[in-house]
Amino acid sequence: MVRVYIPVTLAMLQGLVADGVLHARSGTAFAVTPTLRESYAEGDDDELAEVALREAALASLRLLAIDEFGGQERSDSGSVDQSEFPVRRAVLVADVSDATDRPDLDDAVVRLAGPVALSDVIAAYVDNATAEPAVAAAVRVIDDADLGDEDAELTVGDAQDHDLAWYATQELAFLLELL
Repeated sequence: MVRVYIPVTLAMLQGLVADGVLHARSGTAFAVTPTLRESYAEGDDDELAEVALREAALASLRLLAIDEFGGQERSDSGSVDQSEFPVRRAVLVADVSDATDRPDLDDAVVRLAGPVALSDVIAAYVDNATAEPAVAAAVRVIDDADLGDEDAELTVGDAQDHDLAWYATQELAFLLELL
């Protein structure tokens, strides 16, 4: 089994709770890969897992930007609308049997072989309400940050400075109800 960190939106999280299965966007997730280990001179498994989690949280910002600017996340059961949810990053932690390293994309990127069942999910990390203004600002400039705009990079960094809250799998339905 491989522990993976899957970037999601709250709408995707709702789809997982409703359907019991999630198809990661383009099958993309993050993990502690051999390439990630090689890129750090020091760091134990917990520290490297934190790096993979942070990369997944950054990818969650990109998913929110897709939703914000005309794209709409889709699940097997139809479309889901992120606009009914607050603007927060979310990352699922799951143990999967098949993930392929993709060092050509980035050090921690893996490609999932298929959908992830709710029973494979260990936990979720989700932003608190206090992060919403910073996350919303980062969503608007994430593309500029990727292109090297220093102000945009600082804005994205402000969002990344917010710690994600941990939720057990059995808490996800309650979390979504309370949003």
